[in-house]
Amino acid sequence: MTLRQKEKLTLSVLMVVITAAALVYIYPVFLMLINSFKPFGEVVSSAISLPKKWAAENYAFVFTKMNYGKLFFNTLLITVIGILGIVFFSALAAYIIQRRKNRFTAFARLFIIVPMLIPFQTIMITLLKTMNVFHLAGSRVGLGVQYWGFGIAMAMFIYYNFMSTVPKELDESSYIDGAGTFRTFAQIIFPLLKSVTSTIVVLDVMWIWNDFLLPLLMVNRSNDTKTLVLQAYTFVGQFNTEWHYAMTAMVLTVLPSIVFFVAFQKNIISGVVAGAVKG
Repeated sequence: MTLRQKEKLTLSVLMVVITAAALVYIYPVFLMLINSFKPFGEVVSSAISLPKKWAAENYAFVFTKMNYGKLFFNTLLITVIGILGIVFFSALAAYIIQRRKNRFTAFARLFIIVPMLIPFQTIMITLLKTMNVFHLAGSRVGLGVQYWGFGIAMAMFIYYNFMSTVPKELDESSYIDGAGTFRTFAQIIFPLLKSVTSTIVVLDVMWIWNDFLLPLLMVNRSNDTKTLVLQAYTFVGQFNTEWHYAMTAMVLTVLPSIVFFVAFQKNIISGVVAGAVKG
């Protein structure tokens, strides 16, 4: 067997393994989708079969019951606030720390990144009490701000590594022209980070939109502040679960994030490739 034949065989085996792994992950999503079109009786009797009667009315009922428009806006508002803060503060921090290397910035970088190692469950009670003190619990804006603290660490880590590929001569030329640090960052440096920013935005949108635990702690007190994920679980109860409506609610909840990911997934690839080539 020639080397070329071995490479083709290896690639074929890898494709089979990857396809099998993809099917394993896609299958639960497929079950969720087909069960969202079933009446309750069919879901209970056979969850893995195709619908005998396509109950499209499930979507109309759940859309109204969830108050979908209101909760979609809540989730979108929280996600936008979270993304804007994560991108702005992490990119600016990475720029300052990467350009001004000294003991203080080295400590600041370590201080920002270390929280990635701390499990959320160990601080959630303390966080809830702290947010109550600052009157940020139960607020959509407050929840969006909290995502800054949890998302900046990873984003800053990515920005910092990518920032080292941006020539410092650009900063010096900007300073000569009379621009300050912030103007240099905003008008010259940040536009060069477009690819890695796109990667961070896509990944964090998927995370924030589909997050359950933090909204459960912070905005679960009122239907006016709930997110779509929280409201989807109202069909799951201790004594009775409306599985057909629960599956429908899950589809309606995750569909926007899936559409967003499919539309912008090329930005993840371009961001990773840009970092790999320039780094």
